[in-house]
Amino acid sequence: MRSFDYDALILGGGSAGYAAARTLAAGGARTAVIDGARELGGLCILRGCMPTKALLHAAELRHSIEQAREWGIHAAQVTVDQAALLARKNALIEEFASYRRGQLERGRFELIRSQARLLDAHEVALADGRVLTAAHLVIATGSRISTPPIPGLVDTQPLTSDDAIHLTHIPASIAVLGGGAVALEFAQYFARLGSKVTLIQRSAHVLRDGDADVAHELENSLRLEGIDVFCGTRLTGFETISGPSGGTRRRVRFDQGEIQHVVEVEAVFNGLGREPNTAGLDLQRAGVAMDGDRIVTNRHQATTTPNVYAAGDCCGPHEIVHIAINQGEVAARNILGKGSPREMDYRLMTSVVFTDPAVAQVGMTEADAHAQGLKYRVAKYPFNDHGKSMILGSKTGFVKLIADARTGELLGGACVGPEGGELIHEVTVALAARMTAAQFAAVPHYHPTLAEIWTYPAEELAEAVQG
Repeated sequence: MRSFDYDALILGGGSAGYAAARTLAAGGARTAVIDGARELGGLCILRGCMPTKALLHAAELRHSIEQAREWGIHAAQVTVDQAALLARKNALIEEFASYRRGQLERGRFELIRSQARLLDAHEVALADGRVLTAAHLVIATGSRISTPPIPGLVDTQPLTSDDAIHLTHIPASIAVLGGGAVALEFAQYFARLGSKVTLIQRSAHVLRDGDADVAHELENSLRLEGIDVFCGTRLTGFETISGPSGGTRRRVRFDQGEIQHVVEVEAVFNGLGREPNTAGLDLQRAGVAMDGDRIVTNRHQATTTPNVYAAGDCCGPHEIVHIAINQGEVAARNILGKGSPREMDYRLMTSVVFTDPAVAQVGMTEADAHAQGLKYRVAKYPFNDHGKSMILGSKTGFVKLIADARTGELLGGACVGPEGGELIHEVTVALAARMTAAQFAAVPHYHPTLAEIWTYPAEELAEAVQG
């Protein structure tokens, strides 16, 4: 029987890789993490969730102060010290990153700082020439910014989320490309710090994987803030031109049906998505099947090569941190082989977009239920008729529940409105417990709170099913 240097080698020390390593080490496996990134910590901590939310909160705070006159509170002109804003964000990120570095370096498993590529299903070559062997491999190399081949886009030197979190100068005008979470969050961030923003989305509405009513509510709110939102578009070209007072500007061309649009802006933001970071890994040497750049896995997080697993953005199907962590843990437990095989369960899939109003969804959308041929009922309730949201002045949006038309079991929920990312977890818990709308409606809610808004669509569904 062949002997190996390790029971498991993990390529990547981000959220998925660390979760796998921690679980494997706790199970007694000889484990090493290989990470050749310039900084340890992974996308979420260094360039994703944490820094962006710190910036978004600052922009929201400025916006709230500017709107305070509704409550009879008058403030002088609100200015932003961008250097101080970034300093606070940087301090927070260093605190998070140093904690993760400590977790990786604590000694429960070995940490190897190097780039790596596969030689076969058991051998990994490091950049320094060493070759390591392992009984199992876990690929958790994350994702990188995707830049589609649109004429002139690269030449405009577009900003990305990696750049935007370090900007000391907020552009006077910017074209934001895309309609996903990153594009939407940064569009509002730039707008609330003074930019004139044009959002250009290819599909019929923003958040293309969600329901149209949710998307349209957010689109309308962004337009009311002065953001120009164009959906159903096709980008046709970019040019870099001289500005009227020196410097350069960007000209963006796009079609919307039969209408041709041209906008001139100071900067372009590429929010068109990310792609799996798998180039250069030589995964074909291990016989790992790919779907483009994405690693193909089953519900056990196993690839087509039995001893090779993958987790996180490099395999998808969702680029969400808590999913990546769960995938890393599932892969690790299946490598340990203790008990029955673990599977990913996406029934409780939750997503949040940290705009204002926030957008959050869990479980099935209406489109999902329709595609599966299910008989379902939907009930909605608006925030503009809800006591606590009216007190807060947050009257945009609604909550929505989807239930099985026969049994009343809740299938999904959505919230576009204040604190949506917090409120959605009530529905997540209800779905986890497989509660019916009637059971959910019967849960006591304190008054006046935002959370009690869920009782209204729940009661409507309960009555409809019983009737």
